[in-house]
Amino acid sequence: MKSLQKLRDRIQKKGLRAVLKQLFRRYAYFHSRLVWLEHDVRTPLPPHNLKPYPPMRLEFITVSNADAFARHFGDRVKTMRELAAEGYTGLMYLDAQGDTVGFAWGSTRDYFDRHFYRCNFPIQPGEYFQFGGEMIRAYWGSRMSADMQLEIWKIMADKGCDTMVDVCDLQNIPAIKMHLRMGFQERGKITHVYRLFGHWRFFRDTFYRGSALGAFQKPDQPVASTAAA
Repeated sequence: MKSLQKLRDRIQKKGLRAVLKQLFRRYAYFHSRLVWLEHDVRTPLPPHNLKPYPPMRLEFITVSNADAFARHFGDRVKTMRELAAEGYTGLMYLDAQGDTVGFAWGSTRDYFDRHFYRCNFPIQPGEYFQFGGEMIRAYWGSRMSADMQLEIWKIMADKGCDTMVDVCDLQNIPAIKMHLRMGFQERGKITHVYRLFGHWRFFRDTFYRGSALGAFQKPDQPVASTAAA
């Protein structure tokens, strides 16, 4: 009964079509297109007008403090603890109550994502792979995304990395716009992830020239002519 009521609530909130689409993606057929992006960690971020946020405490994520995820990311506590135990570098912002409100992870070796996509993301020497970045909705559009980026860049630069690499799902429009706003460059590579009936997974890489994100970029503003009449 609880499951049925939960389904009814979801339909009322999102609509029948959206729920059916989500169920189809989860149980029948799922295709993600992950665009590869990069950024030189020594290059400053472009100017932005992101809103400020309250004072926060920045900490490395460890096995012993992963419980701070319980309030806002309750289903991730075990995963956060596992990633810390495996030696990946994680940073998190804690609010006044000591709860995690934003976080990001970095790997200086090839990263096999066994928690979500379940595929391997290879990198080259001098690079690091960033993954798992997220913040609660209350801080979307805030400077936290930029500040977190700068903080983890400093740490990875000290580890000998000069390039950050990550992937962005083409269906995640807010994340794509954030990457473009921060000056990320496309690598011309897309990793396709297919899942059938919730069990079988297939992967392939495709390569392209030009831009796969051109439709999301803001058009250049016209420049007024200063020529004399």
